[in-house]
Amino acid sequence: MSNATLIQLLVFLGLNALIALVTWLHCRKATRATDDTKEYFLANSGLNWAFIAGSITLTNLNTDTLVGMNGGQMLLISLWELSAVVGLFLLARIFVPLYYKYNCTTVTELLERRYHNKHIRATVAAIFLLGDVLIFLPVMLYTSSLVIKAMFGLQTPLIVLAGGIATVGAAYAILGGLRAVAISDTYAGVLVLGMAMLVAVLSLNAVHWDFAGIPAERLTLIGGPQSPIPWTTLLTGMIFSQLYYWSTNQTITQRALAAPSVREAQKGVYAAMIVRLLIIPPIVVVPGICAYKLYGRLGDATYGHIVSQLLPHWLLGAFAAAMFGAVMSSYNATLNSSATLYVCDIHQKYINATGRIRGLSVWLQVVFAVVSIALVPAYTGAASIIQLIQQLIGLFSMPILSAFIIGLLFRNVDARAVIATIVFGAVFYALFAFAWPALHARDASWPAPWHFLHSMFLTVWACIGFALALNRVGFGRRAAFELGSRQAWRAALATLRA
Repeated sequence: MSNATLIQLLVFLGLNALIALVTWLHCRKATRATDDTKEYFLANSGLNWAFIAGSITLTNLNTDTLVGMNGGQMLLISLWELSAVVGLFLLARIFVPLYYKYNCTTVTELLERRYHNKHIRATVAAIFLLGDVLIFLPVMLYTSSLVIKAMFGLQTPLIVLAGGIATVGAAYAILGGLRAVAISDTYAGVLVLGMAMLVAVLSLNAVHWDFAGIPAERLTLIGGPQSPIPWTTLLTGMIFSQLYYWSTNQTITQRALAAPSVREAQKGVYAAMIVRLLIIPPIVVVPGICAYKLYGRLGDATYGHIVSQLLPHWLLGAFAAAMFGAVMSSYNATLNSSATLYVCDIHQKYINATGRIRGLSVWLQVVFAVVSIALVPAYTGAASIIQLIQQLIGLFSMPILSAFIIGLLFRNVDARAVIATIVFGAVFYALFAFAWPALHARDASWPAPWHFLHSMFLTVWACIGFALALNRVGFGRRAAFELGSRQAWRAALATLRA
């Protein structure tokens, strides 16, 4: 091992050890709750706004974001991050007060309270679990392993790197619960954002801050019909996609639910919103655009390649520590939220309401980690990992979002109608987003398929219509529009002004 490589390794280990030490010291001083559920999953409602903002930011900012978005090598991709500001605003102003009003530990608990039925809560929790274990966790491991392998020129198989990352990342979630996850996220977040901004600046310096020669379609924010994000999708499925992710996603909202008050939770979400608006867009598109001018089209290998070429050799260890912190943040956050969903929404409701929380959660997270490692090879052939994730999410995100919309806007809706609607919505979306493009590819006489974000938009409205029709025809109940009364409008306006 050369001296340079040894120094990089020592810096990498030293920074990660420092984050772990600071996290342990902070957790040791915290007041513990006697309720295992509240302590392990909600940090005894002890997270202040800074830790909420830091954890929300870094939970979302993972290597799949840096790798996938920079892999697009165009400015248009930043629309995902800019539109996320709307999702965070809706979380702060509408959903956080609702979750606290109903004293929720999980987002699905809100569905149980609104529909007065535990089965819809368990159904949605099971779908969330499948998405976490089969999609999000293995993708995080795949993209982080890809970056580290490209950055250091390693010959180690991706699945071996993924196993090492998963082992360390899971330790935070398993040993410390949400408190350790949120605190480590925040401290690692400072390092991650700092290093990512440095990479963006170095990329601009490499092209002399001049984008001349780069095709115009890679520098526009107005996407055409054939672009990854046509501008019309901003009026249809984009907002629904952001509303689902930021306001009804357990992994994100669990941080806001761990505050001592609604006000503190909202402050944390607003701080995350400012970071999302000002800092995240440049770090997820600038290196990719510059790499296109310097090296041509590289796809998902873009970020790792430009880092290895431009970052000073002596800083590679610090950058690796930052990327490791990013993946650990998202990985352990998703593990913790997955365990929360199973324990609170399924195990305690159907199997054992008084069993030991910590022991069960440990075994669950070990199993989830092993499964996610095994699934890493399934994603190695994806042409664009970020596009693949967004398409797959639609299978369950829009049907679940429609369940929240119906539950919040209507009363007297039978939960069985909504459960059936979730199945209907998944099939409906699959026909438009997967079956239709496949038919068009085989037979050009079929009309060209819509963008999957348009399919998301249509899926939400189809689900709402299907649920209300089934509720009336199949279960003999007439839904009442809850915001139709003067009292409801006054309550809604009071919530927005609060």
